[in-house]
Amino acid sequence: MYDHKKQYRCTIIRGKSQREIDNMLPTYANIIRSVCPCDKLEFQRKFDDELKKYLINPSNKTLANHRTEIAGKLFGMYYEKDDSINISDKTIKFLADNDQPAFFKDFCFKMQFPNGTEKPKTIQEHISNGIRIRPYSFILKVMLLARVSGITLTKRNIGYYILNSLDVLQGKADPDEIIKQIVKDRTASVERIIPSYGKASSYINQHINEQLNYLELANLVIIDGQDVTLNINEKNAIEFIAKNYNAKLIFDAYSYDLSTKAGRKKFIIEWGIKNAMIGDNSGIFNTSVSALGVPPQQGEEEIPINAEGLDRTQLGEEGERYVYNYERRRVKGYDKKLLSKVVYLGKIKGLGYDVQSVVALPNEKNPEFAKYIEVKTTKRVTEPDMSDETWEDTVRITKNEWDAACQFKESYSIYRVYFCRNKVAIYVIENILKQKDEGKIIITPEIYRVDFTSKSITTTIVQGGGNV
Repeated sequence: MYDHKKQYRCTIIRGKSQREIDNMLPTYANIIRSVCPCDKLEFQRKFDDELKKYLINPSNKTLANHRTEIAGKLFGMYYEKDDSINISDKTIKFLADNDQPAFFKDFCFKMQFPNGTEKPKTIQEHISNGIRIRPYSFILKVMLLARVSGITLTKRNIGYYILNSLDVLQGKADPDEIIKQIVKDRTASVERIIPSYGKASSYINQHINEQLNYLELANLVIIDGQDVTLNINEKNAIEFIAKNYNAKLIFDAYSYDLSTKAGRKKFIIEWGIKNAMIGDNSGIFNTSVSALGVPPQQGEEEIPINAEGLDRTQLGEEGERYVYNYERRRVKGYDKKLLSKVVYLGKIKGLGYDVQSVVALPNEKNPEFAKYIEVKTTKRVTEPDMSDETWEDTVRITKNEWDAACQFKESYSIYRVYFCRNKVAIYVIENILKQKDEGKIIITPEIYRVDFTSKSITTTIVQGGGNV
């Protein structure tokens, strides 16, 4: 029998603001890609040195929190094995698709109590109290039932009846019981609140808000003031995560001996490895533009997104299509006779740009001059804040794209596209060669091609056939 009055506090690592988390995720990923694999001390030094470029006078404690607590234990972006620090599969996937909500969906799917983000003492306390819950799966299951019942849950409801409820955290409560209790209390005009524990109000709700933040970063819920509603555009992902509300924990914290140093170390290392993995069903977490609430472009030419067997939902193609149609509208507004000069070329390999357009600006001497556009796209819930002087971003360009930038100079632009909640933000970076020379942009070569002939061979080793 569900007893909502039994309250128990479970927290995750204290998070940052939503926008800061969205900003830092690609930063963590790019740093980890650039330094891994390496040993632990080298990783600490290199990660911290790189992160300092993005933060204002960070303390060693702040750097360690970003590196170990958030990027490592919480997000599983790297893992330790055989005294080496390695990039995780989930980070590799994120670097490939730039789908930040998908990253957080995976995070919400796997998050559990007890977990490896907590201090050993806290883990032992949770185990002694029988805590075993996949909180986000349970929340989404309750919200699905609430939606059927025509009920809108609030942050306070989710906090009191679920995230701070001992019966729920112990896996003893059923989602139907939660809905019945909420309906009963609302009918009686009773509003339940989390006990204060003698603490300030910010302490009472902090762990609730921080956990709900991740559901919103995953694009699974929409928070409007105190109301929390499902983003029904993510129905498949929501139902998939929700159906696991009573499934066994992905990581069996109960099988470890935390009374010894060796047992605690084993727990943390194996949690890191498990948390770094991607499940077989990660494809269901991919985020569509429509799921973010981005309004469709109306009355525009449809480019062949599905050509050559490529999936329409591929991130790069969505961004390319959006920029192509944006350029068509812009050029048409200037002079519809120039519309034929806007050409989508994203399917042609080796050009170094995705869209060819024209300048088409008032007071330009040569409005018909060509411009060459490379499109780089990311999906995230929050919009980047251009007024934040500490904000930085990274895109990767191929040799062909760099060669095109050098060839076309002021006629070459990168259109940085962010598909965000209910909007699209496009930031144009023009003449990157000049900006590099002015120190506004940093270009770092990462891949070099090595061409060689037989004259350059210094040693030949052949195994088999009796020769060594």
